[in-house]
Amino acid sequence: MDAVRLMKELRVNYEQEADFLPNGKGLNLIVSAQHSADQITAKCRNVKVEDLWSLTSFFGYSTQTFVLAVSLLDRFLAMTRVQPRYLSCVSLSCLHMAARVTEEECNLTPTDELIRIGQCRFTVSDLCRMEKIVTEKLRFKSKAVTALTFLQLYHQITLTHATYRNETLSLEKLEAQLKACLCQISFSKAKPSVLALALLRQGMESIRSEDMLEIAFHIQRHLKIPDAELQQWSQRVARCLLDYASPKCSKPNHRKLQWIVSRRTAQNLHSHRSVPELPTIPENCWDESESDDSCEDLMSSGEESLSSSLGSDAEGPFFPLHLRRQKHRQYLNA
Repeated sequence: MDAVRLMKELRVNYEQEADFLPNGKGLNLIVSAQHSADQITAKCRNVKVEDLWSLTSFFGYSTQTFVLAVSLLDRFLAMTRVQPRYLSCVSLSCLHMAARVTEEECNLTPTDELIRIGQCRFTVSDLCRMEKIVTEKLRFKSKAVTALTFLQLYHQITLTHATYRNETLSLEKLEAQLKACLCQISFSKAKPSVLALALLRQGMESIRSEDMLEIAFHIQRHLKIPDAELQQWSQRVARCLLDYASPKCSKPNHRKLQWIVSRRTAQNLHSHRSVPELPTIPENCWDESESDDSCEDLMSSGEESLSSSLGSDAEGPFFPLHLRRQKHRQYLNA
C-alpha cells in the first residue's frame, strides 16, 4: 500500500511541477547579462544563493527551507527586472518566507536578527514590503513542488522496493549534492523531477547498486522522462559535483560561522550587550518613522557591513555616552 501511495503522490507532483518553474526567457536574460549597475547577472545570483546556504546552516534551517527559498528567488528574478542593489532584500525575503512555511515557529529567527546577521542595510519594514511584493507576484501560498520534493519521494520509493537493504543510499548526501547544484543558475532550467532523478542515479552509480538502478529505470518510465533529457542533466550533475569536490572550488562554510569585525564594531556590540537600557543601534541613522519611504534610498547606497557606517573610535551617535565622555575628559586633560 505504501508503494501505491508513493507512486500516486509522485504522479500528482509531476503534473504540478510546471506551475513552479522559473520563466525560461527570464532565466536566459540573467545568464546572458553582462556586469552592470542595473541588471542581475548569473554570478550575482549564484553568490546570493551561496549566502542563503550559509545562512540556513547558521540558523539551523532545513534543506527544505533552502530549496524553497531558491525556488522563490529564481521565479521572482525570472519574471521581474530587479536592480542589483535590491537583490539582498529579495533573497533574504525569500528565505524568511520559506522559513515561515517549513520551520517550527519556535525555531524562526526574528526578522531584525535575520537582517543583522545577514549584514544587510535595510529595515524590517523594507523586508516586509518586499515579502508582500514577492508573494503577490508569485501568488505564493504555502506549497511549491521542487527538486527536493521528488528527491525525497524517489528515495522512499527506492527503499520500499530495494531487495538488498544493506546497500545504503544516503538522503542527507543527496540533499547536500542538490544544494551544490542549486548554487548554479543553469540547474534552475532543469525540471525538478529530472534533476532529482539525475542526482538519484548518480548516488546509485557511486555505490554500484544494479538493484537500485533498476528501480530508477522504472521511475523514469513511469514519469515518461526521455532518455536524452535525463542523460543531458546527468552529465551536468556529474560535472558540477566533480567541480564542487575540487579543493579549488570556493564553497560555503557549513560549520559554525565566524564573524570578523573591526575593533570599533566589537566595542559597539559589547557595549550593546552589557548595557541593555541603551536603544537599538540604528542602521545608517534612519529613524523608524522614515523607513516606510526610505527603501530605495537605503539600498541605493550599496550592500555594506554595519561597521562601514560607524564613526571613528568613541565618536558618533553609535557609541555609548560614557565612552564619548571618557574621550572628552582625555582631550581636556591633554
